[in-house]
Amino acid sequence: MYGVDVLRVQEALRSHTRTRVPLAPAEVAGLVNLRGQVVLTIDMRTRMGLPPLAGDEPMMVVVQVAGEPISLLVDEIGDVVEVGPDSFEAPPDTLDPAMRSVVRGAHKLDGRLLLVLDVDEAVAA
Repeated sequence: MYGVDVLRVQEALRSHTRTRVPLAPAEVAGLVNLRGQVVLTIDMRTRMGLPPLAGDEPMMVVVQVAGEPISLLVDEIGDVVEVGPDSFEAPPDTLDPAMRSVVRGAHKLDGRLLLVLDVDEAVAA
């Protein structure tokens, strides 16, 4: 389970039609028109070295990076979870290097691990 800081999230919505970007890195899923604004879309599965999502169309989480909106394609969008700094830990050593590069840390929640994405690293290419 992955999460992002809710203060970085502009909005969450169903995936839009994307325009491919020639010669872009594999994780760049394209550009979307979001109410007249052209927004770069990053496929988080590709970015983290995971296989493509089978079946369902991914969801989009639009985050703010350096004052600009960037869309992240994700499998699904869950609830907002409040966590405190006391449950925050460094990323697990066993995490795959491709994932570790975009994970800031982790929270243990009811026997599950919530990996917190580093939004800035996730969109850096």
